[in-house]
Amino acid sequence: MAFDLKKTVVMVGMMGSGKTAVGGALARLLGVEFRDSDAEIVLAANMTIPEIFARDGEEFFRHRESEVLQRLLDGPACVLSTGGGAFLAEENRRLISARGVSVWLKADLDLLWSRVRHKDTRPLLRTANPYETLRRLCREREPAYAQADLCVEAARKYSIEDMAAAVCDTLLQRPDVLEHAEEAADGRHRKG
Repeated sequence: MAFDLKKTVVMVGMMGSGKTAVGGALARLLGVEFRDSDAEIVLAANMTIPEIFARDGEEFFRHRESEVLQRLLDGPACVLSTGGGAFLAEENRRLISARGVSVWLKADLDLLWSRVRHKDTRPLLRTANPYETLRRLCREREPAYAQADLCVEAARKYSIEDMAAAVCDTLLQRPDVLEHAEEAADGRHRKG
């Protein structure tokens, strides 16, 4: 089935919530490009995110992240995965709301922990007690994520494709964002 995506879909949420995996599957489902703001930063800096954090600090990284978000939101409608901290900045939330639509992939702490505990690519979890750090980050960040335009709950039983389909179904409730291609064409014919 063909779709007409009118605005960039920005995946937001905690590390491990599935923003990249689900975002990629959603882009394939919708037939649009998938972009990842973290990957764009890594490419531009020619350094990994942990290296950027270590050399330049989190504040520097957050400035680059905002610049990359703006550039990607200025481009054609796509599915865009963001880093876990991107949606915390009010400036980024305003930018995303003005030019796209934010989708919070909401996952509980145990699911997040099961996905991130064996990875060393999470600079914010390089602490004496990474589980407690993750718990604290969830508690601190949830009020910002709750401001997303849409929310889709994650669960262990859902495959990546199940989650992508659930996000698609949620987006279809917003005809200003996504329509079936034939419905969009019918609407244009009626107006013309």
